[in-house]
Formats: sequence, C-alpha cells, structure tokens
Amino acid sequence: MTALPVSALALAGRSLRISSRRPDALITALMLPVMLMLIFVYFFGGAIDTGTRYVTYVVPGAMLLCAGFGAASTAVGVAEDMKNGVIDRFRSLDIGGVPILAGHVTASVLRNLLSTTLVLAVALAIGFRPQAGPAGFLAAAGLLVAYVTAISWLAAALGLAADSPEAAGGFTFLMMFLPYPSSAFVPIDTMPGWLHGFAEHQPLTPVIESLRALLLDQPVGGAPWTALAWCAGILAAAVGLTCVLFRRRTR
Repeated sequence: MTALPVSALALAGRSLRISSRRPDALITALMLPVMLMLIFVYFFGGAIDTGTRYVTYVVPGAMLLCAGFGAASTAVGVAEDMKNGVIDRFRSLDIGGVPILAGHVTASVLRNLLSTTLVLAVALAIGFRPQAGPAGFLAAAGLLVAYVTAISWLAAALGLAADSPEAAGGFTFLMMFLPYPSSAFVPIDTMPGWLHGFAEHQPLTPVIESLRALLLDQPVGGAPWTALAWCAGILAAAVGLTCVLFRRRTR
C-alpha cells in the first residue's frame, strides 16, 4: 500500500472521529433525508400521480438528498481545517494536499453510505419493494458511490474557496437544491414547460433515472452512461479546481 492511500485513510478516520463528536450535526445529516422522504410520501404522495406507488418513485431522489447533505459537511470540514490552521500543521508533517482532501472525501463517502442505508431501511419499512437482482444492486451502489465521490470532491473545492465554514455551507446549497428541479420527486412532464429543458439535462436526472430503473429491474437505456459521464466530468473538474485552490490558499 502506498503512502497516499495510507495517509488518506488515516485522515478519513480523523474526519469520521470529528463527526462522531458532533452528534447534533451527525443526527441531522442522517435523519433529515429520512424526514423529507416521509414528508413527501405521506404529505404529498397521495396528490402526485407517478404511475406507481409514490414511495417506489421517490426513494432514488431521497438517496441523492443524502449525498447533498453529506457533501455540505465535507465543505464545512475543509473550511474549518483551513480556518484553524490544521492544513498548515499537516503540511509541516510533509502531508500533501491530495491526501488531506482525499481523507475528507473518503469520510464523506462512508458517511453517505451510512445515511443511504438508513434511508433504504426506512423505505423498506414503509413499502418500498426493489425488484433488482444482485447485479442490479451492485450497479446501483456503484453509480451512487461514483456520484457521491464526484460531489464530495466538488464540495472540498468549495470548502477551499470559502472564507469561512459558514460560507462553505452556503456554497453547497446548490447541491442540496438540485434534486428538486429533476425527476426525483415528480415526473418532469408535470413541471412548467420552461423548466423541462433544465430538468431533463441537469446531472441528477440521469443518475436518478438510472437508480430507479436498476432498483426496480426496469430497462435502463443509455441513462447510466450519461450519469457516469456527468460523474466523471464533475470529478475531473472538481479535482483540478481543488488542486488549483489548494496551491493558492497554502502559498
């Protein structure tokens, strides 16, 4: 095992320990997506016609809500490290920027796997019945991890760009908002016509459509490839931006 993954895993453990010492933030990140899913299912689901049980329709969107909240925690954590001088102390120990930020991203992926598991468990309890076989579940899990990794790196870049942890949390608002103008909670054809183009072609829609089709064992078409292309593009841009911002902030 090389020094990079060793450092990244050690720093991921540090990020997870910090999260465990903030039970209020951890509980919010875990429970808020569950509460939003329950609100949509029981408050609004009866008025929304999706052609299937609403809980079946809404679960993939709830999973991506988890990813958005988890990414916000990553941005805040990076901004706090910059503000408190932790980054400079790590660099004095000859730990580079990539392992430091990779540690935050790895912790974000692990937190999101926990929150997604919780959402799925609650969804099963209230009537969600996936039809996927082992291959479908593995494909859905792989796509979800790819998306979480991409937006976690983007959140790390936003954390570097922010002047304070509060600003970092504000910067991630867009990632938490994007599931709403997509096919996450209502079919796109029920939205106003001027919104269709954005909702159909924004990054989250192919991810959501792919997860929905994979979990329900339905034809997936080209949606997974479009989703993976978006994830790869976001990841490449985010990692490049992170490297540039890290060099500027640590001169």
